[in-house]
Amino acid sequence: MPGTYKDILYEVGTNAVRITINRPEVYNAFRVQTCEELIEAFVRANEERSVNAVVLTGAGEKAFCTGGDQKSHLSEDGLYGPRGTVGLPIEELQTAIRDLRKVSIARVQGFAIGGGNVFATLCDLTIASEKAIFGQVGPKVGSVDPGWGTALLARHVGEKRAREIWFLCRRYTAAQAYEMGLVNKVVPHDQLDSEVETWVAEINELSPTAIAIAKRSFNADSENIRGISFMGVQAVKHYYMSDESKEGVRAFNEKRKPDFKKYL
Repeated sequence: MPGTYKDILYEVGTNAVRITINRPEVYNAFRVQTCEELIEAFVRANEERSVNAVVLTGAGEKAFCTGGDQKSHLSEDGLYGPRGTVGLPIEELQTAIRDLRKVSIARVQGFAIGGGNVFATLCDLTIASEKAIFGQVGPKVGSVDPGWGTALLARHVGEKRAREIWFLCRRYTAAQAYEMGLVNKVVPHDQLDSEVETWVAEINELSPTAIAIAKRSFNADSENIRGISFMGVQAVKHYYMSDESKEGVRAFNEKRKPDFKKYL
């Protein structure tokens, strides 16, 4: 039933729809159900006529989102679950965020790691608490985002920085992410909500049709990445089935350093 959610919260405010990943006990990591609910929520938000913006965030103080829930990524075939190319409808979810007619804003109060970092990359704007932390972990856990999380990231921060983010898997402060161009504004933690509200209030006074046209114009310039993403996810499906990828998942869940080289 629309509006009945287990993994997320959906709220229509005065100036924006707020979609919250509500799994703080796992740092707002997503599973199949989370993705399905987020897809429905973004489609629903697209039709909310009273607002021009959608704010994506995570519950609690620790994390915006930390990507796929690795404890759900333990099936025999290496996939997360029964839906989508890799067991998650991640392509559908990324498309729902990308194709939103409204302005999407990532409200990042804590960790934006892995798939969470990709969500922040996909959103039109990112407003971060000074406590926020950004980064990728894919190569550490036998995973990768071969599309929006790589190619679009390079559009935001430049090729050299994007490659550094993926090839070293370091963590970056909100201030460092701002300097790279991944974040639009960094504010003290206790001012995050008021800052987001200031932005959405300004956006809500603008023409929704003009905003939609502007978004389509921005998106058209990087639309080829959609094809790269769909092809890349097919490759990731087969990679997830490999012992090398499964070693990353096992090591993460066992809290040890992975030994990828033995599978080469």
